[in-house]
Amino acid sequence: MKVVLLQDIKGTGKKDQIIEAADGFARNYLIPRKLAKEATSEVLNAIETSKGAQRHREEVKRNEAEAKSRELKGKVIQLSARGGDSGKLYGAVTNDQIAQAIKEQYGLDVDKRKVELDETIRSAGQYSVTVKLLAGISVRMLVNVKTTSK
Repeated sequence: MKVVLLQDIKGTGKKDQIIEAADGFARNYLIPRKLAKEATSEVLNAIETSKGAQRHREEVKRNEAEAKSRELKGKVIQLSARGGDSGKLYGAVTNDQIAQAIKEQYGLDVDKRKVELDETIRSAGQYSVTVKLLAGISVRMLVNVKTTSK
């Protein structure tokens, strides 16, 4: 009997995969536990429709990420941190501070784990950072750090 799996089953197959299962296995185990459905034309059409919608959503996300990447490329993030007269900071600039500065200055919400520093920022100056927007899409930005005496 041909069935469509509704979830991953170890040793049997992956979700949305069409498999040929023994009649007893399908009728007595897979279908009653809602692990699979019989492979009718309606079920196959529903799966194709959902896969098409998922591909469309991923394409829209990728296009948005590419547009944001083009918008942010070469931009400078202005950041001020407490430090001494010599330019040394009283700590380090964190990924979280950079992500918040991007949100404030450019209106883009970036997860702090997606900001990668080339080196630890412990003094005033310009530094290069990489912001990962989506898998395979990243943008290089400059961070201009200034010291304040407050």
